[in-house]
Amino acid sequence: MTQQSYSVVRRSFSVSGVDVSYQIYTNNLASSSERLVLLHGAGVAGELTWSAIVEHLDHWGQILVPDLRGMGETRCLDGSESAFTVQEVCDDVVHLLDQLGWWRFDLGGYSFGGLIAMLLKQRNPSRVGQLYLLEPALLDRADINEVRSIRERYSEAAQHIRQHHDPSDGIRLFLDTIAPGRNRSDKTESMTISRLAERPLGFANALDSVTRSAHEVERDQLLEHLQHAELFAGGRSVRELHDHYLHLARQNTMVNYHEVKGTDHSLPYQKPRQIARLMNEARQRYTNS
Repeated sequence: MTQQSYSVVRRSFSVSGVDVSYQIYTNNLASSSERLVLLHGAGVAGELTWSAIVEHLDHWGQILVPDLRGMGETRCLDGSESAFTVQEVCDDVVHLLDQLGWWRFDLGGYSFGGLIAMLLKQRNPSRVGQLYLLEPALLDRADINEVRSIRERYSEAAQHIRQHHDPSDGIRLFLDTIAPGRNRSDKTESMTISRLAERPLGFANALDSVTRSAHEVERDQLLEHLQHAELFAGGRSVRELHDHYLHLARQNTMVNYHEVKGTDHSLPYQKPRQIARLMNEARQRYTNS
């Protein structure tokens, strides 16, 4: 897909005290009527996360990219930055899909959005075709107790963000935990922090919602619904994450694992063309199977 091949509209939909902002990309050259939903990570809006990838997707006729609670243009109707749960975020997306009449679609999610995607698949398995998961939350280690311990560090970062006028140090604490092998050049670090500081309280709320879910969500039940799934991991991400993805792919023939070399947890921003190519190829295999 090229920039000239699709049109995009932004709309909003109010539900449960939240005005959910979303974009729909229509591929004017696609012969397919297939639909794709893409969910972003904590702290960064849908358009910034996915637009460079969408430019190179060529299978889907329509692509829905919402802004999740606390991020992008989605805001509480009372103007607050209220805490939320991952289940409430999942509810928002389901209500939006129902409103649009999207009863069957493929689904992609990055980090926080990857967890929401897995919850959606668990809730509505018949509605979701193929899954594309870019380092989804709660799958970064095989041992769930280790995942919970790491999530507590994310919540320490969230608390730091709330307590200081400048959220930069709290964001660095988050980055040091989730992407210790990242590119630390001044330009890259500054750009990453700037993205995550756009709505710092919403970002902090998202981090805490995942920490709570690590204790409340039955991860094994999520894994039972990990079917027709493509797992993507940045080549510079921690070895334990890669080992877990490789194990999941070996024990489940309906899971494929892709290492995106030269990237860290910020893989959708660093290698959008490569990720889009892998998604296109995976969807073609799925169609032909």
